[in-house]
Amino acid sequence: MSLDLQSPLQGTVLIVDVEVGDKISEGQRVALLESMKMEHEVLATSGGVITKVCIEVGQMVAESEKLFSFDIREAPSSTEVTSDPVDLTYIRPDLAETIERHEIGRDHRRKSAVEKRHLKGQRTARENIADLTDWGELIEYGPLTIAPQRKRRSVDDLILNTPADGMVGGLAEVNSDLFDESKTQCVVISYDYTVLAGTQGGQNHRKKDRLFEIAKKWKLPVIFFTEGGGGRPGDTDGLQVAGLDCLAFGLWAELSGDVPLIGITSGYCFAGNAAILGCCDVIIATEDANIGMGGPAMIEGGGLGTYHPSEVGPVEVQKSNGVVDIVVQDEREAVQVAKKYLSYFQGEISDWGVQDQRTLRHLVPENRLRAYDIRKVIDVLFDTESLLELRKDFGIGIITMLARIEGKPIGVIANNPNHLGGAIDADAADKASRFMQLCDSYDLPIISLCDTPGFMVGPEAEKTALVRHVSRMFVTARSVSVPTGTIVLRKAYGLGAQAMASGGFKFPMFTISWPTGEFGGMGLEGAVKLGYKKELDAIDDLKEREEAYQKLVDRMYQVGKGLSMADHFEIDDVIDPQDSRQWIIAALRAAGSPPKRTQKKRPMIDTW
Repeated sequence: MSLDLQSPLQGTVLIVDVEVGDKISEGQRVALLESMKMEHEVLATSGGVITKVCIEVGQMVAESEKLFSFDIREAPSSTEVTSDPVDLTYIRPDLAETIERHEIGRDHRRKSAVEKRHLKGQRTARENIADLTDWGELIEYGPLTIAPQRKRRSVDDLILNTPADGMVGGLAEVNSDLFDESKTQCVVISYDYTVLAGTQGGQNHRKKDRLFEIAKKWKLPVIFFTEGGGGRPGDTDGLQVAGLDCLAFGLWAELSGDVPLIGITSGYCFAGNAAILGCCDVIIATEDANIGMGGPAMIEGGGLGTYHPSEVGPVEVQKSNGVVDIVVQDEREAVQVAKKYLSYFQGEISDWGVQDQRTLRHLVPENRLRAYDIRKVIDVLFDTESLLELRKDFGIGIITMLARIEGKPIGVIANNPNHLGGAIDADAADKASRFMQLCDSYDLPIISLCDTPGFMVGPEAEKTALVRHVSRMFVTARSVSVPTGTIVLRKAYGLGAQAMASGGFKFPMFTISWPTGEFGGMGLEGAVKLGYKKELDAIDDLKEREEAYQKLVDRMYQVGKGLSMADHFEIDDVIDPQDSRQWIIAALRAAGSPPKRTQKKRPMIDTW
C-alpha cells in the first residue's frame, strides 16, 4: 500500500534525509524545511520504504505539496525502531548560563556582604523574605536586573555587585497555615541594603511599578521592607534629568485603601524609602531603626548642620510622635508581627479560645474615682492571644487594637482612664479617626469601649488645634459603613462620649453599659459647679459647702447612672459584663458578611 507524505507548511527545503529504497520508521525525520527563519522537521507519519522523492535542497514547496511516496507494506519491524533516551540530568549551556546568573545574586555567593549584615545584628533581604513567606518561596520578578550604570561600570561588575538592582520582589504566600490559598497570595518586596545601601535605582523603580500594578489589579496585599538611603544619584543609563516623572510613588499611593500595605524597616530608612514607608497602613520598626525624609547628606546639603544617621528620626522619637505603629526588637520579630497584622485582613480563623468572662465583673473598680488598666479588660473580652495594639506610644488617651471574637477580625477603640482620666486630646482623636478609616477600608467591624469624661479642655489643649482634631472623630465615624458597637464601661460624658459612639448613642448597632456606667452632658463635678454655682457660693461655711456639693454630685450620679439611662431608653441596655461578647457576636451575625467589592471603598487611608 503506497502513501504520500505532504509538506506541513510553505517553506524552503534545507535537507533531504532519505532517498529511494530507504526504510523509514514512524516519527523519523525525512526532511528539514525553513520557513520565516525557523527550521521545521518533517517526520514520517508511518513506517515503510521510500518509493519516490519529489523534492531537492533549495526547492520552494507549498503547504500540502507532495514531498515523498513510500510503501507501508515493507515497514521495518519494531525491533528496528530505536530512539535515544533523554538524559534528564544534562544541563545545556544556555540553561547553565541562566542558572549561573541567578546564583550570582544569592546570599551564598555574596558571603562578605552577608557577614556585614550579620555583624550589625541584621538579616539580608532574602533572609527576611524567606522567613516571612510560606516555605521560604518567592516567585521573583526582575532578579536579573542590574543597576543602570553601564556608562561608568562594566556589565560584569554590575552583575556581580548590583544584583536585582538592590530590590527583591515578587509573589508569595503568607499565612497559608491559617487560610486557604485564595486569601494568602501577597506581593512581597524588600530593598537590599547590601546593594548600594538599598537606594532606589532606575530598574528597581520599574520593578516597583510592575509589582504595584499587579497588586492593584489582583487585589493583593503588599508587604514591603523599606530599609535604604533613598534616591540614587549614581545611575547613568537613560534620558532622565531629575527622574521626577517616575511612576512608583503615585502607583504606590493609589493602593492606599485598596489593599493592605505593610511597611517594615530596620536600620536607616531615609528620603524616598521613607516616603514609601510613610504611605503604608502600618509601620513596623525595629528598635535600632532611624526614619527620616532626608538623610545626613541631604541635611548637610541644605545647610542645616552635620549629623550622624543615628541622630535622624530614631525610633524613640518616631514612636511617640505617631510615625511608627509597632516597635519590635529585631527583624525576626518584625516578620512575625507583620504576619499577625496581615491575618486580620485575610479573614476568620477557626481555632480560637476565650477566658472566663466572669472576670470582667471585677476589672472596673467599685470606687468610681479609681483608675484601672483598660488593656486587661480588652485582653479578657476578646479571643485569647488575638490582640495587636497599634500606635501604643502615641495618643495614649485612646487605645487602638486589632482583635478577634470567635475568630472574626475586628477593630477596638478604647479610652484609657490612666491618661487624663480618659479625656480625648488632639493626638488621641487623630489616632482614633485614622484607625476607623483603616477598619472601614477593609470591612472590619469596630467595637468602642467608652470611659471618658469628654474631650480635653483648657488653654493649653486649645493650642493643639483641638477643635479641628477632635471633630475628625465625628466626620470619620459618620463616613464608615462597617457595623459598630459601643460598650460604656464607666464614664460617658459630653461630646467625647458621643464621639466614642459613632456620633451619638443611637448610631451604633448597639450602645450598652456595664453597671458601673455613668452619663451626663458633662462631667458630674463640673456640672454641679457650673449649674449650682450661686447656691454653693451662698454657703459661707466651707465644710457645709463641700457637703452640699457632694450631695449634689451624688444625686446627679443617681440620675445619670446606667439604669436611669436605660429606663429612659437613651441606651439599649445595662448588662452583666460577662454578656458583652454575646452582644458583639449577635451584632456581627446580624450585619452579615460585607459585600464583595471590585473598587476600593474609601479614596485612601490618611497617612496620619
